[in-house]
Amino acid sequence: MWIAWPAFLAAGVLEMLVFAMVDPEDLHTFGGAPLELSRSAVYTLSFFVFWAVTMGSSALTTMLSMSPFEINRCPLPVDGRPDVCPRSPAR
Repeated sequence: MWIAWPAFLAAGVLEMLVFAMVDPEDLHTFGGAPLELSRSAVYTLSFFVFWAVTMGSSALTTMLSMSPFEINRCPLPVDGRPDVCPRSPAR
């Protein structure tokens, strides 16, 4: 929830800002043809795209804020660690 909830709020704000200035009826495909979607479909699809992008940003921020200990620690008990696990006991 540390990633999904802030991203949800940011996507909502981004949606309001974008569609305060852009009319969904004026959107066209890359070929120049108008979109064949209703306004609510454009709002819904764009919200999920905004949410996915902001979730990616939040996830990257969370990953980059991890300490080296959190990244390198081995979750297995000391006597059950394989040789390739960091901090494995000398044999």
